[in-house]
Amino acid sequence: MTNWDHIDEKAKEWVKEAGRRIKDSFQKTLTIETKSNRNDLVTDIDQATEQFFISKINETYPEHRIFGEEGFGDKIEDLDGVVWIIDPIDGTMNFVHQQRNFAISIGIYEDGVGKIGLIYDVVHDELYHAFQGKGAYLDDMQIPSLKEASVQDAIIGLNATWVTENKRIDPSLLAPLVRDVRGTRSYGSAAIEMAYVATGRIDAYISLRLAPWDFAGGNILITELGGKATTLKGEDLNLLEQSSVFICKPGLHEKILRDYLQNGSW
Repeated sequence: MTNWDHIDEKAKEWVKEAGRRIKDSFQKTLTIETKSNRNDLVTDIDQATEQFFISKINETYPEHRIFGEEGFGDKIEDLDGVVWIIDPIDGTMNFVHQQRNFAISIGIYEDGVGKIGLIYDVVHDELYHAFQGKGAYLDDMQIPSLKEASVQDAIIGLNATWVTENKRIDPSLLAPLVRDVRGTRSYGSAAIEMAYVATGRIDAYISLRLAPWDFAGGNILITELGGKATTLKGEDLNLLEQSSVFICKPGLHEKILRDYLQNGSW
């Protein structure tokens, strides 16, 4: 039988240790490479951090599988058993340029069901974590369940890319939503923006394309708090492929879907 309390304890221990290793790297010269395009960055620290987690997980839980952004884990084609979905540094561009506003994001799933979610804001030393059925916390403080909000009072996380000329959508599709909400923000890290929805710092987060490691931890956090985590079509997130992502408070999620997103070709 899976000892989830032990897994939760070890995951928190490892994420804090990984964070210390990342902060220790700040004075070193980074090796920076690009992946899909010149703005899709990866550093030697991203790679070393993922390998750190893989080493710890393989040593302690050899039967578990690992789905990591940098590709050092297992080839994952299903979610059978226990699968760790890891983004070693979510917000690599922020890490490179600012040395802040990035996070370690981990979602641990059993047969496709989210069990433990962790988002660690390394520089601010803030650990957002959730355990299925046991609530969600910021460090040791329990986060209250999410409450409904109106569109007019909402602040949404949205990259300006999606309301300017881009290759994915007509920028006018999201313009009415941007016009009607109280304000928009963009932090450059999907994990941090999902953590901010969880704590009420923002009310919703929208992205047109994220990979599973970007949203796996936040999905568990938001779900545990009664929020909604779907695609922009309102469908369940697929943890095996890229998709649009819509993270939102309850009630507000349904209003935005109905009034602003239903006609989009997402």
